[in-house]
Amino acid sequence: MNPSTASLRSLALQSSNDNTGRFFGAICLVSILCNLALFISAQAAAWAFVAVNLLSIGSVWLIHERSRRVIRLAPRELAECMLQVQESERQRLSRELHDDIGQMLTAARLQFDHLQRRLPVDCHEPCRRLGETLEETLDKVRDLSAILNPRQLHSLGLEASLRMHLVRNLADNPVRWTLECNQSLNGLPNDMAMAAFRIAQEAVTNMLRHAQASNLVVRLKRLAEGLSLEIHDDGKGFELPGNPVDLGLRGLAGMHERATLQGGTWNLETTPGRGTRISVLLPWPPRSQKRACSDKT
Repeated sequence: MNPSTASLRSLALQSSNDNTGRFFGAICLVSILCNLALFISAQAAAWAFVAVNLLSIGSVWLIHERSRRVIRLAPRELAECMLQVQESERQRLSRELHDDIGQMLTAARLQFDHLQRRLPVDCHEPCRRLGETLEETLDKVRDLSAILNPRQLHSLGLEASLRMHLVRNLADNPVRWTLECNQSLNGLPNDMAMAAFRIAQEAVTNMLRHAQASNLVVRLKRLAEGLSLEIHDDGKGFELPGNPVDLGLRGLAGMHERATLQGGTWNLETTPGRGTRISVLLPWPPRSQKRACSDKT
């Protein structure tokens, strides 16, 4: 869903709520007028009807006033809030893994080394395997912490962070990969860099799970209109029966959503047996447009 469509739907919903309030108000007003007519004609029950309808119209007015004060979130704003909550939760989990579980595993590894030196010789081989398991588990926890919260993104930048991610995740994989970036990416807004990193991260994960590819190419380009990201593999590809966002494919829908929230575009090209190509363009924020053009080399 693009931003303009989301805004139109939000306005339509708000207009519908306002029309509903007016409708009930009109009904109550008509009822009061009818009961006033009964009162004028000296009907005994008129006062009771007037009181009931005054109470009802007062209730409708109160509900209407309260509803106007409720914060209304457009779909775009709601998606932004959800992504912010998601990133905050990832950072919290990353800290828990690194600071708590990571430290506990490190302490267990040190205690194990201390005990291993005091065990008989016939226990050394099982202890060696156990030590390797502990070390591998600690490495996995560190890798997972880095995936959940790429701390190096702010200090090293997008290109170096992506390169580290590819090295870490494809180290034991036969896939040959290339990261192409022939321009400086200094000065990228934090939200843009995070969106590009998460999109590339999801694309690489999907490639490893499903594509059975032999080659992977990731390209970053600094263009006048924005940051261009392209991920291409030569895997088995797949046939899309429709729009992946409408089909509820979470990984593809998440990439599309991140690009859309940045005001950018996301395009998927795939054919069975001919690989998959994902193209993303994230436009510069207005305040960064001048700097982006001056930094381009």
